[in-house]
Amino acid sequence: MSEMRLYDTAGNRLYLNAEERAAFLDVARKQPARDRTICETLHFTGCRASELLEITPARVDLPGGTIALRSLKKRKDASGAPRIIYRTVPVPAEYLDTLNTAHGIREAQHSKKQANAPIWPISRVRVWQIVKAIMIEAGIPDAPQRSPKGLRHGFGINATVNGIPLHMLQKWMGHAQLSTTVVYADAVGKEEQDIAARMWG
Repeated sequence: MSEMRLYDTAGNRLYLNAEERAAFLDVARKQPARDRTICETLHFTGCRASELLEITPARVDLPGGTIALRSLKKRKDASGAPRIIYRTVPVPAEYLDTLNTAHGIREAQHSKKQANAPIWPISRVRVWQIVKAIMIEAGIPDAPQRSPKGLRHGFGINATVNGIPLHMLQKWMGHAQLSTTVVYADAVGKEEQDIAARMWG
């Protein structure tokens, strides 16, 4: 398995910084409901595009303020059999209101068939296209971070900058090993300045 990195071999950043994340979210909120909620879900949960496409109304806890995600990285138990692992990620109430209004989550939860149907029945390629188009409109440079994965890495960096404990971030991101999550503590640039500012405080 390849080691997770925040920079490619040429030194290019692989994550969206705070300004890029804000610009992305601003443009996403002006899109039709489907595209807006796809982008907001990626932004607020840090999930992978493939994990987003598995989200059903049954996995949205409106009163509890969380979304349950199935971790899709391959995991095995002691016998070598595949393990199914779910994780819950807390999300903002305003985002859940938007998701509920756009997709009728509360109503869908009353029907077993609707509750277990994907909220976004589209392909992973289509998700990538939607996210890329919005990033272009948001003025994000044509660089490695302009992708859904850049948004996921940006979620990890943002959590670290804001003091989220690494063990909690590990759970939210679905990392099997804390050593993977620790990479986000290697923040640089403005992110590192924000961390240092708290120390100087």
